Amino acid sequence: MRKLVFLLFFAVLAVALGGCRRAPDEVRIRQSIEAARTAAADADAGALTGVLSEDFDGNGGAMSAKDLGNLLRLAKFRGESVHAVLGPIEVEPRGDRYVARFTVTLGSGGKLFPAELGMFKVETGWRREGREWRCFTASWEQQL
Repeated sequence: MRKLVFLLFFAVLAVALGGCRRAPDEVRIRQSIEAARTAAADADAGALTGVLSEDFDGNGGAMSAKDLGNLLRLAKFRGESVHAVLGPIEVEPRGDRYVARFTVTLGSGGKLFPAELGMFKVETGWRREGREWRCFTASWEQQL
């Protein structure tokens, strides 16, 4: 009986530990991109900057993590809503980093931002910081 309980305990432990495995890096990066989209829609600056590195570089120095956070804080203060629809996300390993490409169509409530912002082609760079993946660079260009 004791042997059966011992085997049952280790079987349950093996199943429990198997369920604790982390999602693959590509999945975690996709989840972070979706979290950034949700943060923009909710005008939640903290959630957006949470997926960015402290030294984030947007469009070759045009936007920092602080700039993006402040833009969302202003949007929230003014009662602005931001709508973002993501296209398919392509994630590609580059050594110990990743590149993710996607399109995003942006719109707004028309207060702070124009009602129709347009569609953008986005390329992001991701690196591991501790146990998390952070976006350290992004470039975007409007598609006509």
